[in-house]
Amino acid sequence: MADLVFPAAEPVLVPVRGGGFFPVRRLYCVGRNYAEHIREMGNDEREPPFFFDKPADAVLIGGADMDYPPETADLHHEIELVVAIGKAGKNIAESAALEHVFGYGAGLDMTRRDLQAIAKKAGRPWTFAKGFDQSAPLGALARAEEIGHPARGAITLDVNGVERQRGDLAEQIWTVPETIAYLSRFVALEPGDLIMTGTPAGVGAVVRGDVLDGAIEGVGTVSTRLT
Repeated sequence: MADLVFPAAEPVLVPVRGGGFFPVRRLYCVGRNYAEHIREMGNDEREPPFFFDKPADAVLIGGADMDYPPETADLHHEIELVVAIGKAGKNIAESAALEHVFGYGAGLDMTRRDLQAIAKKAGRPWTFAKGFDQSAPLGALARAEEIGHPARGAITLDVNGVERQRGDLAEQIWTVPETIAYLSRFVALEPGDLIMTGTPAGVGAVVRGDVLDGAIEGVGTVSTRLT
């Protein structure tokens, strides 16, 4: 056994509805996957998908409070369908992509929008804008064998009980099978990988004290409070 110079980090575990935990390996995020959100951000539709990532330990579970991140004055919410990979693969055919899915959940891709704007203007990575501590609150995962593979259904986010975002999974530009197939051309997917599949229109700023409640029809919910 390796002689560690300090204890290894605890694995990141997301609860699974009905029992058990899903150990997170990597967290991939799809940018610009709903047409209305693309338009509200001033971009073109149906361009090839692009991805950024968050570290596994950015995951926040169980409805825990989220610390408002430092060095930002413009923190935004983005409600997203999360796809949990349960079977390894690379160069996966679109027709076989859903065979690699363990389940689904609801998640929040929290974004330092001001830092993202600076990075975009300078042509720099979005790391500090997207991959900061606690930037991925997630709800419990539902097994695909129990709920199927949702291709439509309402996706919403309320802030302090007032609806901010509403869309439908059917409005995704790139479907889940297309997204998995495309991503697997560039990286080998492994059990434990999570894919956040983009957000509908209505993103906006939140402040300390705000309570965020997201829901995806037939999939699940996600909640957090900013402190």
